[in-house]
Amino acid sequence: MTSIEWGLTSAACITTGAVIGLQIGAMLPKDHIASDSKDTLKITSGMIATLVALVLGLLVASAKNSFDTVNAESVNAGSKLIYLDHLLARYGPETKPARQVLRNSIIESITRMWPEENNGMSGTQALEKGGRGVEGVLDTLDGLTPTTDSQRQLIAQARQICGELHQSRWLAIEQEQNTLPTTFLIVLLCWLTMLFISIGLFAPRNITVFMSLLFCAISFSTAIFLIVELSRPLDGIMKISSAPMRKVLEHLGE
Repeated sequence: MTSIEWGLTSAACITTGAVIGLQIGAMLPKDHIASDSKDTLKITSGMIATLVALVLGLLVASAKNSFDTVNAESVNAGSKLIYLDHLLARYGPETKPARQVLRNSIIESITRMWPEENNGMSGTQALEKGGRGVEGVLDTLDGLTPTTDSQRQLIAQARQICGELHQSRWLAIEQEQNTLPTTFLIVLLCWLTMLFISIGLFAPRNITVFMSLLFCAISFSTAIFLIVELSRPLDGIMKISSAPMRKVLEHLGE
């Protein structure tokens, strides 16, 4: 399920729970809605609310950390690409084909990964195919014959940067696979539904109360949407920014 589908499903389940609670509350016998019963329900609802708040906070922090990690790796990869281009430029005109391959691969990656230019391919798929540029650079380096110690050192540094870029790319791909377990989200959604059922049991039956419960349901479903969205930094609405790669294109060839 996408993050939007999770958000809509959460809103529907939580709102349904509130409505069920209101309907059950209207049918309860009077001895079930006495003050002692209300106090007991308040305690149990408070325990569930505390558990839900704790889990939601941890999930938001974990998803945000995952998103920030991939975004930082994108910035780091951009700096390495610029440095790699400078190394190739210092080697000499023999590396011009490799530099052009590198530039074309970055343009292709931007076109595939970001919505304004993409062709329907997901960010993960684009990243998996994005290693061709680095591989093309390595193939070009294999065909070079350095004649000075400086050129040999430049080639060694360029190979090291290419290896680091390959490692960063596959690390981002693997992190994208580390999504939230569906069972975990379903259990969290059940907790929220039960919480709203218990709230609705003793709530007054009027439009103000219903709208308040609806707004709360939307707020919780938005939190679940953000958790799922941030856990998929290469795809979705809130994917990582293309700014680092665009900045790379501005500095290539300098």
